[in-house]
Amino acid sequence: MNYVLLITGFIILILGGNWLLKAAVGLSLRLNIPKIVIGMTVVSFATSMPELIVSLNSALEGHADISLGNVIGSNIANLGLVLGIVTVISTISVEKSFYKIDWPVMMLSSVVFYFFIAYDGVLQRYEGLILFILLIVFLVYLLKFQKPAVVDEMPEDDVELPIYLVLIYLVIGGLGLWGGSELLIKGAVNLANQYGVSERIIGVTIISIGTSVPELAASIIAVIKKEKAISLGNLLGSNVFNILAVLGITSMVTPLTVQDPGLLTNDIIWMLFIALLIFPLVFVPERMKLSWKEGLILLGLYVVFIALML
Repeated sequence: MNYVLLITGFIILILGGNWLLKAAVGLSLRLNIPKIVIGMTVVSFATSMPELIVSLNSALEGHADISLGNVIGSNIANLGLVLGIVTVISTISVEKSFYKIDWPVMMLSSVVFYFFIAYDGVLQRYEGLILFILLIVFLVYLLKFQKPAVVDEMPEDDVELPIYLVLIYLVIGGLGLWGGSELLIKGAVNLANQYGVSERIIGVTIISIGTSVPELAASIIAVIKKEKAISLGNLLGSNVFNILAVLGITSMVTPLTVQDPGLLTNDIIWMLFIALLIFPLVFVPERMKLSWKEGLILLGLYVVFIALML
């Protein structure tokens, strides 16, 4: 029964996120907001909503380790699992924005988050506010100074929808996200109790992989169809949003207190290590490219990480 709750929660969460994305893009187009602005703000926030709702709902129900584990695990999965699989399938070229903006901002976000939570094991409200302010500064900088370098992340079905459809998608998407997160959290907590493992491990493994599935699916489809280049910047940007938006907003609503010390002594160290490793992999052995060799390294590290968790 717990597995049914978990799988049903994942499915509803993914559908809810997709409906909310359609509503957000449709509404933005009706308001004549430039596509580049929609791609960097509306789409980024909408695609981060499953992680945000799961983390926020978990925290409000007293499961802070699921909130933190979800974000830390998702960031590890984005680079180890998603990027690993994509680069094994097809070599990707890396934009110059990688070392100018994307990677430095991701590392800065990760390090700031680490120092905030490592000091006292709590992500306080004012620390969440600082994270969210950093996100706003990052977005303003991108939109004002880096428009030519920003990858347009608009979905392929970016059409202007009738207002009634926007409202329907908005309501159904919101309900789907909340309902899916409720089922997901309930199933995850029950599984943790059933097998005697910590909520942190469930959050870092099962839940984080589940919330990374949409990105993985979209990336693989894009590679197979060869419709657009897979941007490393998109995955790094997702990690930035997970920390600055998801944890920033969640901790502003309710402080996040670490229950399982493994989050600080193991999981967040893995997150920082893989994030740091991406830099040399982009330049060695072939400059500004990631091939199957680098992909196997990332996948291997992710397999080791998961094996050590179980």
